[in-house]
Formats: sequence, C-alpha cells, structure tokens
Amino acid sequence: MAKESFSQEEQDQILEAIKEAESSSSGEIRIHIENHCKEDVMDRAAYLFEQLEMHKTEARNGVLFYLALKDHRFAILADVGINQKVEDNFWDEISQQMANDFKADRLLDGICTAIKMAGYQLKEHFPYQENDQNELNDEISFGKN
Repeated sequence: MAKESFSQEEQDQILEAIKEAESSSSGEIRIHIENHCKEDVMDRAAYLFEQLEMHKTEARNGVLFYLALKDHRFAILADVGINQKVEDNFWDEISQQMANDFKADRLLDGICTAIKMAGYQLKEHFPYQENDQNELNDEISFGKN
C-alpha cells in the first residue's frame, strides 16, 4: 500500500507543510497518494477531487496534489475559483520543481516544497482571512493500490 511508503514522521512533515501553506491563504490543500494510476493522470485526479469533496469550499479554492508513486506520475488540480483568477501556467513552476525533486529521489522534499509554494502563490489571490475556517480535512488520503 502507498501509505507504507511514508513513515509517520514523513507524514507529519507533509501535514505540517499543508498547515503552513494554509496559514497564509484561505486556499485548501489536500494530498492523495497511491501506487498506480491506470488511466489518464488528470482524469484520476479529477475523480479523486470529487470523491474527496474538494469542490465544496465556499470560494472553490481547493487544490489537490495527486501522486501515483510506482508509476512516477503526478498531477496538480485546482478548483474553478482558483482557475478563474490565475494564469494558465500558474502551476508550471510547482510542477517543474516537483518533477526535478522526484527525479533526484527527493520525494518528501518535492511534496513539501510544492505544498509551500502553492500556499505562497495562493496567498496573492486568496489571502488568509481572520475568520477563515479549515473547510477540508488536511489528512493525507491514500489509495488501496
């Protein structure tokens, strides 16, 4: 199972990166990790986005980082509220950084850095509000495959 690829300490580091990113933005970030993706990676991410109910944020500002570890594939999928405000290449820098870290066998660093970069960039379009509530569970979700 994909969960076994990360120690509890590593999972805690990912959760800390999510909390840090969300502390500067009202955006909501989730991570889903599984071993295999047997379909188009963006289609799989879109399916999981809906399954995780990420479209249910008030500002439609959820972001899903999807990883298929053994297939060496990943996707970043943002909700419509974000996509209406940002340029088409908004996620390119984060995607490139993730790809570089993954190729250098720095999986944990790649995930945590990408999450923090997303929070920093989301801050510009969705700054943290004083009355902001955590609308989505921050826990990492893991696939069964």
